[in-house]
Amino acid sequence: MSTIYFLFQQMLLFSVPLLIVALGGMFSERSGVVNIALEGIMVMGAFCSIFFINRMQDVMSGNLLLILAILVAAASGLVFSLLHAYAAINMRADQTISGTALNMIAPAVAIYMARTLQTNGVQQINFTNTFRIREVPLFSRIPVLGDLLFKNTYITTYLGLVILAVSAFVLYKTRFGLRLRSCGEHPQAADSVGINVYRIRYAGVMISGALAGLGGLVFVVPTSTNFNATVAGYGFLALAVLIFGQWKPLRILFAAFFFGLMKTIAASYSGIAGLKDLPIPSDVYKMIPYIATLIVLAFTSRKSQAPRASGVPYDKGSR
Repeated sequence: MSTIYFLFQQMLLFSVPLLIVALGGMFSERSGVVNIALEGIMVMGAFCSIFFINRMQDVMSGNLLLILAILVAAASGLVFSLLHAYAAINMRADQTISGTALNMIAPAVAIYMARTLQTNGVQQINFTNTFRIREVPLFSRIPVLGDLLFKNTYITTYLGLVILAVSAFVLYKTRFGLRLRSCGEHPQAADSVGINVYRIRYAGVMISGALAGLGGLVFVVPTSTNFNATVAGYGFLALAVLIFGQWKPLRILFAAFFFGLMKTIAASYSGIAGLKDLPIPSDVYKMIPYIATLIVLAFTSRKSQAPRASGVPYDKGSR
């Protein structure tokens, strides 16, 4: 039973960042802008927030510091995503090329800034992890669920679930969500009834940037004690989660759990009875999440129905 608890908690650590970043990509693509820059935005969000933790950890610690770092990560991701928004919306640039450029720029900027700002001149940013919650009072006593969700956890896990609920509500129960979806399906029709398509698309990309930046921090904190200008391809994996989840919040949750489980097997196979004794090289286990991605997308991509206007620059003069 302890193995099941361990695997579930590890799966959450890997699934929650995928969930948050994929939901961010959903807002962008639902507005009509393809955002493959999620990887680069994650890197910038992680860099700014981890650097903030590195500089402030002598002054404060614990979840207060983590909450402030969450705000820094979201803000930095939002600001960085504005580059993609300007290129895709105002300049009507190819959104794939724009996103690729940001993915290439972000690690280079993170390395340069880390080496410049740190006195030792190295690109690796270290931090002390004081954020893990050993157990949540009262809730940790709940049978089964207490051990699964309320012991050895992080507030980022609960934050991810809150973001999921808020995203579903905003997308389907608010006027903004209706306008966002209309701009991603038929922007000309939305414009004809007075909706500012440019403004809605900017909002979608900015929300996407804030969530992707936050996802960078959520990925690094539970799994490491340093940041080295990479998020291990999680931005691209989040794109697979988004497509597999059909741009819908609840399906994205299940897709994130699936890929999180694959990542857990790849990272923790040595602690799983029955797997550690198999004569399989460790490199094969590390390939599991990406092999699973290829297999899933091969079988589901034909049925994928992206927003109709996603990736198409909007021209107010065209009808």
